[in-house]
Amino acid sequence: MTDRYDLDHIALAAPDTSEALRFLTGDLGGTILFGGQAVGFRPMQVWLGSRDGDGMPVELLEPWAVDKNDFLERFVTRHGAGPHHLTFKVPSLADALVRVRGAGFHPVNIDMSDPEWKEAFLMPREAHGTVVQLAESYGHPETRKELLDHIAVNGPNMHPRWWTDPTPAVGHGTLRRVVLRTPSLPSALGFFAGVLRGDLEHETPTSADLVWPRGARVRLETSPEHPGVDRLEIIGLDAERTVIGTRFTPASS
Repeated sequence: MTDRYDLDHIALAAPDTSEALRFLTGDLGGTILFGGQAVGFRPMQVWLGSRDGDGMPVELLEPWAVDKNDFLERFVTRHGAGPHHLTFKVPSLADALVRVRGAGFHPVNIDMSDPEWKEAFLMPREAHGTVVQLAESYGHPETRKELLDHIAVNGPNMHPRWWTDPTPAVGHGTLRRVVLRTPSLPSALGFFAGVLRGDLEHETPTSADLVWPRGARVRLETSPEHPGVDRLEIIGLDAERTVIGTRFTPASS
């Protein structure tokens, strides 16, 4: 088993994600990967990238079955629609918990009960303004291309389907990177490059670009205010758009 960590996706939350789905599948030509219903929320993911795996998924989350768990409903009521978390796949959640605790962090909501999906979370006060999910998963295609090839033949995995019909594609966009603001670039680098094992591609006094093994990227930018996700940079987007409280901007260099 490899010991690599991998940035898997960014999740956006809203009471109604239908507008975002129309934008992701229509304007950006995204491919629906899968979706379903869970206790307290219903998720689905859209791939923004090429068939060979260059890009990154965006997960859309809506509150669901809130009488059983209202965590997502409380989030969107308090913060409004917008970015919710970044998910990092890890080879062993148990080992990852030892690693993050050893670095002084305090994971919460740890769930090891499902052998196919184990998870834990780091809260924004420790994860530089965003929620970070650590997940160990099994039973899924190893590569993006394998997953996309499967969906091209069989359609998205639906457990069950709950989302509106996607909009026919009129454009094509690739999620180049997620851009986060941080008041302390050295501290953010210590977290995303050190603890979460991102590879440093480029650094300036005010920014740093990180990449993970399957190509997902994060840019850290120094900012004294509002740490956390600032925007998603898209190759193929002509003009800035705001969708469910999240800025989508044309990719910079």
